[in-house]
Amino acid sequence: MFVGTPKRERQKANRQQRLEELARQARAGKRKRTGMYLLLIPLVAVAITGIAFLVKGGKSSSGAATAASTTTIAGTAATLDLNTATTLPAPSTIVGATLTGDTPCPAADGSSARTITFAKPPPTCIDPAKTYTAVVTTNLGAYTVQLDAKAAPTTVNNFVVLARYHYFDSTLCHRAIPAFMVQCGDPTGSGTGGPGYTIADELPTAGAYKIGSLAMANTGSPNTGSSQFFLITGAKGVALPATYSLFGQVADGLDSTVKTLDAAGNSANNGIPPLKQIVILSVAITEA
Repeated sequence: MFVGTPKRERQKANRQQRLEELARQARAGKRKRTGMYLLLIPLVAVAITGIAFLVKGGKSSSGAATAASTTTIAGTAATLDLNTATTLPAPSTIVGATLTGDTPCPAADGSSARTITFAKPPPTCIDPAKTYTAVVTTNLGAYTVQLDAKAAPTTVNNFVVLARYHYFDSTLCHRAIPAFMVQCGDPTGSGTGGPGYTIADELPTAGAYKIGSLAMANTGSPNTGSSQFFLITGAKGVALPATYSLFGQVADGLDSTVKTLDAAGNSANNGIPPLKQIVILSVAITEA
C-alpha cells in the first residue's frame, strides 16, 4: 500500500478543490445559457438572430388577493447567443399589483389598477363579435395596430387584457435591430421578464409577416409566448419563419413612427440596447 507524503496529500487536495470549482462554474454557466434560446434565421447571404426571450417567474400557489409589488430592474449583463454579454439600461423601479389567483377581466374603460404579475393566464375577455384596435404611444411617436382577433383570438385577448391592466405603460423596448424589428413587452426592461404565465401559439401561414406586423416573441419552444412582442420594421423581419404568433398589423404610423423606431435600432450586440431609448408610454385599446 502506498502512503502519500504530506506534500502529495496537499497537492491532491488542491487538485480536488480545483476540479470541484471548475464543475461549479460549468453548472452555473449552463444554467445561464439554457434560459435564452435565439433562433438563427437563414436569409440570402445573411444570418439574423431570432426573436426570443428568457422566461422568468412562475405561478403562485396562494389565494386570489392582490398586493402591491415592486420589480427592480437590475443593471446587469444579459446573456445572448454565443455567450455574448451586453449592459442593460440603467436601474429603475416598476410598481404594480400582483394577482395570486384567477385573473379577472380588467375594466374596458382602463380604470383597473396597474398589475404586472399574474398567477394564471386570463380568461376570454374580448367579445368575438367586436373588432379591437391598439394605439401604442412611445416617446418616439405613436402607431395604431388593427388587432386580428379572428386569426389569433388567444393572443389578442392576452394583449388586450395586459394593456387594460396598464402592464405595458412606461416600459422600455429592450431590443431593436434596424431593418428587422423592435422588441418590447417586458416591464423589467431586461428582456428576461414576463407576466408569470405562457399562452398557446397561433401561428400564421408562411409569408404572412409584413412591415408593421405585430407578433409574439418566444423562447424558441412551442407555446412559450407571454407578454413580449415585436414590431417588424424591415425586410429581415418579413423573412422570419412562421414560428411566432401574428396578431396585428399597423394601420397608422407605418411611414412615420415605425420608421423612427427602426432608425433607433442597434446593428450590434443583437440589438440590445437600442441606440436611442425606446419607451412605451401607454397602450390604449378601443373596441367597436
